[in-house]
Amino acid sequence: MTIASDTTIATMSMKSARREGTARASDAAGSLLLVLPLVVHQQDGRIFIENQAGNGLGQWLRHFERMTLAVPLQEGPPPSGSVAIDSLGLGERLAIELLPEAWTALRFLRCYPAVRRRLGQLIDAHDYLQFAIGGAWGDWSAIGALIAARRGRKASVWTDRVESQVMRIDARRFKGVRRMQRLFNAWLAHHLERRVIRRTTLGLFHGKDCYTAYQAFSPNPFLVHDIHLKPSDRIPEERLASKIATASEGPLDLIYVGRLHPDKGVMDWIETLRMVGEAGVPFRARWFGAGPQQDEARARVEALGLADRVTFPGLIVDRPQLLDHLRAAHVMLFCHLTPESPRNLIEALVSGTPIVGYGSAYSEDLVSAHGGGVLTAMDPRLLADEVIRLAKDRTALADLIGRAAQDGQHMNDEAVFAHRSELMIRHS
Repeated sequence: MTIASDTTIATMSMKSARREGTARASDAAGSLLLVLPLVVHQQDGRIFIENQAGNGLGQWLRHFERMTLAVPLQEGPPPSGSVAIDSLGLGERLAIELLPEAWTALRFLRCYPAVRRRLGQLIDAHDYLQFAIGGAWGDWSAIGALIAARRGRKASVWTDRVESQVMRIDARRFKGVRRMQRLFNAWLAHHLERRVIRRTTLGLFHGKDCYTAYQAFSPNPFLVHDIHLKPSDRIPEERLASKIATASEGPLDLIYVGRLHPDKGVMDWIETLRMVGEAGVPFRARWFGAGPQQDEARARVEALGLADRVTFPGLIVDRPQLLDHLRAAHVMLFCHLTPESPRNLIEALVSGTPIVGYGSAYSEDLVSAHGGGVLTAMDPRLLADEVIRLAKDRTALADLIGRAAQDGQHMNDEAVFAHRSELMIRHS
């Protein structure tokens, strides 16, 4: 692995570069430039990345000879759930280009000339280009996509949520000048993302919400997925059979995995559980994760007298342990409020756990084949009624568990990265 920064300009010729590092697939394509808004951290000279994103690097290098990852560097120690990139065994086939964080207008304008030059050099030096857009100021992926378009290069754009809509929804939580500033940034993101999508060759949109929002602007739109579960992570057949057979036993076991953030509908989730409890349904509910609403959520549960049944155990970094919790639960209860494509719903289906929550194009598409979920409008009362129904009709719950496992049967990282890589190669 080699590391560069936004102040280091290196001459690169990826087509003629010496092939080193770990073994690659015999039919691997040329070099890939991947520009992501995902931040990395640096500590003791090592670069750390979010664990699942680290898995993605290895998957890309199954299909491309070499790759440069261009990402913003964030100050501070790496958070839990991070992995050192040099520990992934990817060798010299992977290069890291560190870009500055520039989430404000002033910082963006200061950094823009140097980053623009560097992105231009990287674009010229690579065979395949993918830009994962998301935001307004400091969205170097969007800038890179526009540079590529001006140079007549074919490129793909990727996103996993309708960022401008998410920004607009988040702005409503503020007042006065702060709200106006955020609404303006959402307006900028709205126009930027559409301009980028129109000018790139290929649109890779993770989940039906993104696909529905953006397909009209892309010359070649495709619905894709981005998951990091291995084929071996699927619930074993014997455990699935036991889960179905014992679905009638004990209190209803509800789970959620993800950030404690307003976008996830934390308070709607708690309100749903309050109504389920008032109906006299025995249950336990656990939310695994951390986030800005953690203290508020715990206080609300305590005030409602639900602390003996609703808990927030915190973030679980160990994936086998997390999958074990998902496999043990009866239902993945969720209240997502923004148009995004969270991987946790796929993780639940792969674990044989039905998804029960607010309907969207994304969640509806995930269970369209076998019906491994129950989806409602964004109303805690409607969602609580469905949870109560499943708690009382355990035969229906057992059937739903089997359907969920069917919907998750073919979802794994090898399949989805192969699909996206094939599309990129075909359209470049």
